[in-house]
Parts: sequence; structure tokens; C-alpha cells
Amino acid sequence: MQRSRRTNPHPFTWEVPVAGTAVLAVALVLGAQAGRSVANLLAGNGWAFVRREDLFSTLGGVLQGDPSAGLSGIATPAGRTLLWVCVGLVELLVLLTCGAAATWALRRWGPGRLKGMATPAQAEALLGRTRLRRQAKVIRPDLYGGTRRDPR
Repeated sequence: MQRSRRTNPHPFTWEVPVAGTAVLAVALVLGAQAGRSVANLLAGNGWAFVRREDLFSTLGGVLQGDPSAGLSGIATPAGRTLLWVCVGLVELLVLLTCGAAATWALRRWGPGRLKGMATPAQAEALLGRTRLRRQAKVIRPDLYGGTRRDPR
């Protein structure tokens, strides 16, 4: 029975994987730029993020180890080692976050999800102690009714 509920009459198409790949690529680019900004912040230059127009064009310079590519007003840019450590840590954080989001999305909407299952809060509202206590007069009027009658 469960197997019949898991079948999907609609085949997967290319839109969802392409959208996921595009989101991951943009997240990685933003992560590299944010890692560079963190490195410059730790080097004492303050927070400086690249302009939106230069987001992709300066990525090559950042990946070649230039912490001031596309930024103006950086007096003493961060060192190469600090740049690589910061970019690596931020990219690791981005990958972990994207992996957690993908796992959550697949459990929520993926092909292996359980369809028609109630959440724990919904099950408690329908079948739990709160409802039983609220409806006690209807369920057991002999015990929880307003007045007791003499059985004579």
C-alpha cells in the first residue's frame, strides 16, 4: 500500500536540477566574495564587499589570490594565506548549508516523502490527551458529566 502512494505519475524534468545547480553556483560565488571580505576585515581594513556589477568579473582575481581585486580603498590587503583560509571556511559553510537545505527539501517534497502523513502537532490536536480531556463529558458522561444520577 505504501508503495502505491510513493509512485509519481509525473517524471522529473530538467528544470529542478538546473535551478538547484544555479542556486549552488551563485551561493559559491557569493561565498568566495564573502570569504575575501572576511579576510580583509580580519586584516584590519573593515568590511568591504564588492559591488554587484563586479561580482562575477572579480572572481578570477580572488581565486588567483588577490584580496583587493575589484575593491577600492584597501590600504593593506589581507595576506594570501589568510585569504585562502577565510574563503575555504566560508565555502565550507556555504556547502554545508546548501546540503542541509537540499536534504530538507528532498524530505519535504522529494520522491521518497510520505504522502498524507499528519504532523505531530496535528496528531496531538486530533487524537491527543488535550482533545480527550476537552471532550471528556461527551466520551464518558457517567464519569465526567455535570451531575451524577442515583441508579435506583
